[in-house]
Order: sequence, then C-alpha cells, then structure tokens
Amino acid sequence: MRAAIREGNRSPAVGDAFRVVEFSVQKDHVHFIIEAHDKDVLSRGLRGLAIRLARAVNRALRVRGAVWGDRYHARELKTPRAVRNAIVYVLMNAKKHGVRLSGVDAMSSAPWFDGFAGGVVRVAADESPVRAPRTWLAGVGWRRRGLVHFDERPSTPE
Repeated sequence: MRAAIREGNRSPAVGDAFRVVEFSVQKDHVHFIIEAHDKDVLSRGLRGLAIRLARAVNRALRVRGAVWGDRYHARELKTPRAVRNAIVYVLMNAKKHGVRLSGVDAMSSAPWFDGFAGGVVRVAADESPVRAPRTWLAGVGWRRRGLVHFDERPSTPE
C-alpha cells in the first residue's frame, strides 16, 4: 500500500499539482489529506491512486476484480483549525475504529509525520510515501493551533 501511495504521489500524469500529504489505511477504507491545484487534477490524481491501490490489494490477496466503488468524499480545508482536525482524524483514525496502538499507526503516514508534540516517534526506514505540503495551511498554518499529541483521538470532522 505504501509503495502504491508513493507511486501515485509521484505520477507524471499529475506531476507536482497533486500531493498526498497524509494518509491512513483502515481495513475497509482509506483516508487522505491531499493538495491539488484544482478539481480536475484532484480527480485524475485520485483515479490513478485508486487504481494503484486496487492493484496492490489484489496482488496481496491474490485475487482479481474491483476493490471498491468509484466514490470519494472530498472537503476543502479552509482554516488552520480544519487542517489540524483533519490531520488528527487521519493519523489517529485507527483509534476511532478501536485499534489499540503502542506508538504510531504503522498503516498511516504517522511514522514520517513531524508535527507531533514531543517530536517524531520513529522515522520509518523506507522512503516516505507522502510529500511535503506546499500550502501555508498544510505546512505551517495548522501548527498555530498546536502540535498533535499522541493521546489525541479523532472526532467527527467539522
């Protein structure tokens, strides 16, 4: 899954106009925080990412066929608070689903996240599948609302 996200994040079809900034993989869905230049780039980037992820799932399970329906819920994040809440929601989503974590969720981008209060828990040995944000909101602005604490739990997004 990480390799598929990494490849989708660096696809020449969308270039630098589409960036997966954070992600979380759950047993039956995924969450992403994505920066995209416009709706067309978002749509093309997500389509390519969904294909890569479906192929990765099918390879891992040694099956063929559709993995999920062609749908997603997108919401524009307009304020530092909204971005911070989304980061907590995505990185801590396993807790919402009852998973007990010791440390960070290895099925998310948390091992590469540098916005935890107290510093980075661990840096994963492999190359980061996510890209650094380019927008002020996702890179700097959300930090004005406070760094993320390891004991935070996600609430329903605003």
